[in-house]
Amino acid sequence: MDIDLRKEELITLAEAAKLLPRRRLGKKCSVSCLHRWATRGLRGERLRVVQVGGVRCTSIEELDRFFAALSKPTSRHEEVASSSQRDHRDEGVKKELDRLGL
Repeated sequence: MDIDLRKEELITLAEAAKLLPRRRLGKKCSVSCLHRWATRGLRGERLRVVQVGGVRCTSIEELDRFFAALSKPTSRHEEVASSSQRDHRDEGVKKELDRLGL
């Protein structure tokens, strides 16, 4: 679902970062973190944003949808592995196959 500009109030990513609770070790959520969530995503979910002039914006409703999607229970098999995790796993499989002579 996209951000509905007629029904949702836009906030900048800087404003959104200020609304979020502190993270590990009491650190504030950074604006760059929200940019990463919008571009790369997190655990297969992406934060939807709209570009208004030169400013990226989202909405509180979109933050709710994003965090609700992240909070859905998943099985271990549904976890999304990063490319470096896949490369590391593949390397281990290759070594094991070499060890077995296959």
